[in-house]
Order: sequence, then structure tokens, then C-alpha cells
Amino acid sequence: MTAPAGGAATEPDPAVRKQPGTGRAGATADGESASVTVDAGPTEADWGAAVAAVRQLPADGRVLLICHVNPDGDALGSMLGFALGLRRLGVRRLQATFPGPPEVPEPLRGLPGLELLVTETEAEPEPDLVVCFDAASESRLGDLADRLAGKGTALVLDHHASNRGFGDVNLVDPAAAATSVLVEQLLDRLGVPLDAGIAECLYVALSTDTGSFRFDATTPAVHEMAARMLATGIRPGDISRRVFDSRPFGAVRLFGEVLGRARLEPEEAGGQGLVWTYATLDDLARHEQRPYVLEALIDPVRCTAEADVSCVVKQTAPAVWAVSLRSKGATDVSRVAVALGGGGHRLAAGFTGGGTVDEVIERIRTQLRAYDEGSGTDQQG
Repeated sequence: MTAPAGGAATEPDPAVRKQPGTGRAGATADGESASVTVDAGPTEADWGAAVAAVRQLPADGRVLLICHVNPDGDALGSMLGFALGLRRLGVRRLQATFPGPPEVPEPLRGLPGLELLVTETEAEPEPDLVVCFDAASESRLGDLADRLAGKGTALVLDHHASNRGFGDVNLVDPAAAATSVLVEQLLDRLGVPLDAGIAECLYVALSTDTGSFRFDATTPAVHEMAARMLATGIRPGDISRRVFDSRPFGAVRLFGEVLGRARLEPEEAGGQGLVWTYATLDDLARHEQRPYVLEALIDPVRCTAEADVSCVVKQTAPAVWAVSLRSKGATDVSRVAVALGGGGHRLAAGFTGGGTVDEVIERIRTQLRAYDEGSGTDQQG
């Protein structure tokens, strides 16, 4: 897989597989993992199992790294940073991939390690180790989810509170600001020192998921991690301009049009307010833009002072919409997203919906009202 222009192995130790509290469970009727929800973060047993899964790879072991569909900075940066770390450990049979079209968003095309990407059709069918990044559920891995059922160990690194732990070993910490936090910790436990390539990947991952260090998840520990990345010599100004401050003129025009159709509904979300807009495939075609440019559209929408909940509905196929939800704090949008088949965090979540835009928005209103009725003081400003 390349960034487009403009755009017979030894069986791992049984102790590595099926660690207490980390074993892969069967799927429920709705396709979600039926294992126990991860709340408190990884235990020392989990970290030990993850380290063993890597250390016990045979010399010719095949490793497949997978991040979620339509990868963002945390997904791609975490995956490539870990890939470069494995290279430093001497792992050679190594691939990185994600489901769907093999297109890397323009702002992420400067990341080190992109040469390790392959398309999902080229991905190793029987890896000895598969590592998943930033995916809250198996459904986010698309057709690549079948790699989890092979004989190799499945390791999951994630920070979504809705993640139920679908791997053999699960490093899931809802308190982590980004999946890259877990990646750095695992690399440290593996004895991999940071270099500029790894650091740039993890810095991009950390900065994107904290909104350039503006979101509430930006703790002292987050700044300390960023400082460790900067100490390798990476240039934050160059990275910021490339990742956050560069956009095609066509995208600027597209944003103006889509923001012009935004609607404010102050009575929704328990009186805290809902603001939403939508973008269609025709909008993208008319302005000659790729779908990835819409990922940044939620930021100007969420600035609306009169709304706690913001929403952008993005068409991905006829009658299919990817929905981004954000909250300023009064509403747990992950509860809304999970109820509609998705997942995420309290303040940032999403799901995929079918039908018309109006039908999707009405489902969101319905869930917001149900949330308001059942949440008591959560809706107090």
C-alpha cells in the first residue's frame, strides 16, 4: 500500500493466549464481543502477556498490524510507531494495514513507516501475531477481523471505554489520552528506545487525539510524553503545519457550504442544545475532495456556544452515513453512539447509520431524549 498522489511457525506459549480476564469471547447477536468490558486499564499480567507475545515470536515470525477503517492520526501513528519499534527489535516479516480503500489522508502522508503499509488483500492471512490499534470493536477492522481467529496471538491496544476486549491479550485503558500512550508504554517494556521516526508517529497520534493538547484528556502525563517525543529532535512546528494547518482550497469551499447548512436545536440534549450538519458524496465530488477532509469538519461545528452536543453526518455510500458526535461535558455521547451501533468516549464518539439524513438525526434526537430521561444530574450545566 502506498500513499496515493494528492492523496510454519512455532505456537506461542499457552500462557500468552487466554490470560485471565483477557481471553477472546464469542460474539453477541449484534456482532459485538461478549467478553467483559475493560474499565480499569491493563494489569501487570496483561503487560507481561503482551511482552511475551512479542518476545516469543520465532525468528521468522509473521506479524500483522491492523488499525481501524478510515484511519485517523492516532490509529495510523500508533500502528506505524509500533511497527518501527518492532523493526528495531529485529522483526522483519512485518506488515501494517487497515480495511477499506488504501488511501492515507493527505495530512498523514509524511509519517515515517508508510512503506510498511500493504492493502488488505495483500495482508498476511495467517500471522503469528496480530496487533490491533485504536479499534473499539472487531467491526472497526472490516474484513481483516478474520485474522483474529487464526492460530496466532491477537493483541489489542486501545483507549475507548466501549472496548469489550476482543483480543487474546487486551491493553485497553479508557483513561489514556490516545492509543499511542499504550504503544509507548509497551515499547518501553520491550526495551525499545525512542528515535525520531517512532517519536514523530507517536507525537502525531497524541496531538491529534488531544486536539493539539486542547482537550480535557491533556494531563501532565500527556505533556511529559510529548516532551519525550520532542527530545528526539522532531520539529513540532513542521508537524503541526502539515497535520493541522494545511487544507486544499476546495476543502475550504466545501466547509463553507456544509457549515452554511448547519442547524441549531437548542431544546435538544435536555435543553443543552444540539448543532448538526451533513455532507454528501455529491458535495465531495462537486469540490473534487476526498472523504478524509470531512474528518476535520466537526471542529468548527463543535465551537457553537449554544450547543453541548455537536454532530456531523457524512455520506459514505447511498443511504449510508458516518456520524461524528462531540460533547462539551453535559452529555455522554458514547451512550448515544453505542445505542446506535457505534462506540467511543464520553466526549467523542461515532456510529454508522442508514437511511436519510433526517432519519439519522431523528435517531440521535431519540437517544438524546432517552439519555436525558435516564441520566438524572448528567444534564445539569
